[in-house]
Amino acid sequence: MKTGFILITSFVILMLSGCKAALESFARDAGEQLSASDVIAEPSAVEVADALKQALGAGVERAITRLGRTGGFNTDNAVRIPMPDELVKVEAGLRKLGQQRYADQFVVTMNRAAEQAVPEAATVFAEAIRQLSIQDVYAIIRGPDDAATRYFQRTSGPGLVDRFLPIVAKATDEVRLTQAYKRTVDGARLLGISVEAPDLDAYVTQKASDALFLYIAAEEQRIREQPLARSTELLKKVFGYYSD
Repeated sequence: MKTGFILITSFVILMLSGCKAALESFARDAGEQLSASDVIAEPSAVEVADALKQALGAGVERAITRLGRTGGFNTDNAVRIPMPDELVKVEAGLRKLGQQRYADQFVVTMNRAAEQAVPEAATVFAEAIRQLSIQDVYAIIRGPDDAATRYFQRTSGPGLVDRFLPIVAKATDEVRLTQAYKRTVDGARLLGISVEAPDLDAYVTQKASDALFLYIAAEEQRIREQPLARSTELLKKVFGYYSD
């Protein structure tokens, strides 16, 4: 009888010990799950919108800073504005006859005009960022690497060209693009080369706009793919969540 009581008591103790171990294991697992959920908690709509606006603003600023400086276009092969198609024959003829200085000066002045005009684009993009709807925000944050750039092209592209054109016209006048063009054309005509007159302001405007979108896309991809490019806790939280 005594032996049976001892066996039953031992069994109960073992059961209780097992329950305690199970409870401790459950508590540990629950704690780990709670910590994990804290790390990957979905950001609120306000946080997503604020983070996206931060990222877009930073991307636009970096693109404009990169392009809107002396040499921003002219020394960058990715965006350097070449001779217009209508003048390619002129350029080839001038270079062949040792008159390349006219062509070189003309290309430099076009690129300098674009460099002067680019900073004015900041207001256009700032307005587009302010007008972001919550639907736009989630479409961009959940979209492909260039979703924000596509949004800018759709909402700001035509307006950017319209607002750029008078700025470029003023800049081309300041850098004496018309005079450079005239010297180039005069030199070509002296050599018997026919010239079709392009709309230089429209040409430089479109090239400047294309360059901005190119580098805004690069900045967008950088923030999406590189954790180190997320400079604030909010950017880390939102883009960290959606990149996963």
